[in-house]
Amino acid sequence: MNGLLFDIQRFSVHDGPGIRTTFFLKGCPLHCKWCHNPEGLEQKVQLQYLEESCIGCGDCEKICKNSVHHLSETAHIVDFAKCTACQECVNACPSGALRMFGMELTPQEVVKTALREKAFYGKTGGVTFSGGEASMQGEFLLEALTLCKQAELHTTVDTCGLMPKERLEKLTEVTDLFLYDIKALTPEIHKAGTGVDNAQILANYKFLMPKGCRVWVRVPVIGGFNSSEAEIEKIAVFLQQNSGVEQIELMPYHKLGAAKYAQIGRIKPLDKDMPVTHEQMQTFYDILRRHDLPVTGAK
Repeated sequence: MNGLLFDIQRFSVHDGPGIRTTFFLKGCPLHCKWCHNPEGLEQKVQLQYLEESCIGCGDCEKICKNSVHHLSETAHIVDFAKCTACQECVNACPSGALRMFGMELTPQEVVKTALREKAFYGKTGGVTFSGGEASMQGEFLLEALTLCKQAELHTTVDTCGLMPKERLEKLTEVTDLFLYDIKALTPEIHKAGTGVDNAQILANYKFLMPKGCRVWVRVPVIGGFNSSEAEIEKIAVFLQQNSGVEQIELMPYHKLGAAKYAQIGRIKPLDKDMPVTHEQMQTFYDILRRHDLPVTGAK
């Protein structure tokens, strides 16, 4: 059984407690307009072109059998739609301007990688599975988590919550902590920003909380999406009514990862209205505090 990953981040301190190794799996059921990991959306190997590293040698154009690369004196045009991910152009590129997003690992290789770094985890660190949406590769994820637990590694799953309830129930048996995204409560708002309804996401959260699992909620705050006092209030009420969350963090929009859209041939969404101000964030944190919720990360 192989999993398809697009990155492994070592010494991570943002994906759960302590120092962690984070495995990023490809594939996601959402298409958030603010996504900062667009290379994780599709569950397939994808070509990456780094324009700033290209020296215009033309080796990729000569070797490619699918006419993906077209070089002139002024430009290197990449027809991503024709790419079959054969990697011949990547192997031929002398400057490293061409790479592939997508590596296959077995669950055993995941654990072996984590165990090499176990000495850095201390008492609180461990392994995190993120994405994309890690649960899209359900069987691989479950097997990798099971082996991690057998190796006495702390396990965290970073999830958008959109999966069959049966899959979530199996994950609870081998997951020490869930990082759970709550993006919006209003169904129409959620669908407008992510492309899907949030009914299953909210139902899964309600299912998860009574099980006594450790849960950290993270709310991306995006201008033009959920950045209104009314929507944050709805989120606060929902979290209060379904009590048990260990901590809640509001995450303002950032532009990290914006360059990756062009690198994989995707059109970057317009984001000029997505940033939120410090004053807005303070107001939203105040709303959470009024509901006696365990807020973290507030300034």
